[in-house]
Amino acid sequence: MTQAKKQFTAVVLAGDRGPQDPLVLAAGVSSKALVPVAGRSMILRVLDALAASPSIGARLVCGSSPRLLHQEPELAQLVSGGAVRWLENEPSPSLSARTCLETIPADQPVLLTTADHALLTPQMVEDFCARAVGTGCDVVAALAPAELVMKAFPEGRRTITRLRGGSYCGCNLFAFLTPRGRRAALFWRRIEEQRKHPLKIVRTLGVTSVVRYLLGRLTLEQGLARLSTAMDARAGAVWMTEAEAAVDVDKVADWRLVEKILAARQRSTSSP
Repeated sequence: MTQAKKQFTAVVLAGDRGPQDPLVLAAGVSSKALVPVAGRSMILRVLDALAASPSIGARLVCGSSPRLLHQEPELAQLVSGGAVRWLENEPSPSLSARTCLETIPADQPVLLTTADHALLTPQMVEDFCARAVGTGCDVVAALAPAELVMKAFPEGRRTITRLRGGSYCGCNLFAFLTPRGRRAALFWRRIEEQRKHPLKIVRTLGVTSVVRYLLGRLTLEQGLARLSTAMDARAGAVWMTEAEAAVDVDKVADWRLVEKILAARQRSTSSP
């Protein structure tokens, strides 16, 4: 079977900032992944989308058993029945990602996403997986044009990366397509460890690339080339065509926005 026909193993990172997170407190739940959206917890919405995607085979969730697994009976049933694998989360997202990848055969393509991707659909998953494989890269990230996202949701506050030639928003979808591509998780950990030491990050990414970025002269292609060199793995990007792909639920305002989006979606599908 060729790699293009292989099903992906889906990894869902379900860590959070703990029970004092303002979003968790507002929702009255024990974990961010359990925040209800249109009456269903976010983690189950993500797992539903993955289960309905032909490109996805096994599903693996990495989270906290006390705050998440033990609080959501349907999730616990999926795990106990073998439909979903479970791993305890590590202290940081990069460590959790690395731990999950280490449990999956090296030649198995992996789709990584997050439990707060409440608007994820099977169509988004299919589109991303197919086009990620088509890039021929080792590791691929999903991006959405910032203009598309802000036009669709002007009331939302999204993180925007501004580059020469255009700006983009991340979509919390990553494909690890080859054994070499998994080096991206190690690189991610290096950046996490260096976050309090900006000069080390500059050395890791390259002074020229950082200066170009600060001056607004860095293109996406140049950035990906620099990342590829730093990781020793070819990095690529897939442009998503749906603005919803860039919307996650990290704050109370995001929660309200997603509820509004889903309510509008429900009205449009139920109208004659």
